[in-house]
Amino acid sequence: MQPTPTFVLVHGAFANSFSFAPLQAELGLLGHRSVAVDLPGHGFGASYHRAYQAPQDPEGLAAAPGSIRGVTLADNAAHLIGVLERAKQNGPVILVAHSRGGITATAAANARPDLIDRIVYVAAWAPVDLEVGGYYAEPEMAKVDAASLSLALAGNPAELGLLRVNFRTADPAALAALKAAFLADGTDEQFLTFLNTFQPDENLDVGTSADRAQAATWGRIPKTFVRLADDASLPLPMQDRLIREGDTLTPDNPYDVRTLDGSHLKWLVDPAPAAQVLGDIAALTVTA
Repeated sequence: MQPTPTFVLVHGAFANSFSFAPLQAELGLLGHRSVAVDLPGHGFGASYHRAYQAPQDPEGLAAAPGSIRGVTLADNAAHLIGVLERAKQNGPVILVAHSRGGITATAAANARPDLIDRIVYVAAWAPVDLEVGGYYAEPEMAKVDAASLSLALAGNPAELGLLRVNFRTADPAALAALKAAFLADGTDEQFLTFLNTFQPDENLDVGTSADRAQAATWGRIPKTFVRLADDASLPLPMQDRLIREGDTLTPDNPYDVRTLDGSHLKWLVDPAPAAQVLGDIAALTVTA
């Protein structure tokens, strides 16, 4: 009997393994094994300063050092590859990436396709034709509201060597913008709960042209793209563009495309539909 796959879950920007706890519970109840990764400087490796606590010290928060300073995409990929090597010892591996985590997943797939039996992007960056920064200037991203993070920005990224956002802000405008960007279809309580799982710091490295998907390595891995139909952070037109670019790069290995209703974070807040989709993908991977 073929071993059941292990889902390796990779979080997005400002997130961590904690984001996946409800999804992992649903996967477990369906009989699936999973491991959620904390990339370097995330989870218990993140920096939380007293200036971030209440009452907040805005000046202190803007100047405090952060453990994620200097962390690169190469560091993220190397860490993920280490997890994949361990998971692969137990059978097939399905790598699942969300949002910015797709950049790390793509870099790992470029380097070690032998460790991945299927790669799944859930409204995640899978850069092919451009570097990720270049996509933000494209028409598909025109309606993305950059104010969602800028209104809560703390400190100067160039001076800090990292991107810092005050997710504990009480500014109504900043909170409204963040909710609209990430969880417009959730309740205020769900939004604030999720916001409190975010960490304030994220690294600045989103890769170069060398980190775009490579046909000879990434391109030989079976791949799925799970579209999030109401995503305001990575809009559906951009998700569809990434799918088209991937299919053009590897026409003999096109994406298996699925769609879930909901915003950028709704699939993690209400994870039962996503767990069912991933379960179907696991069955596909086992029988492939």
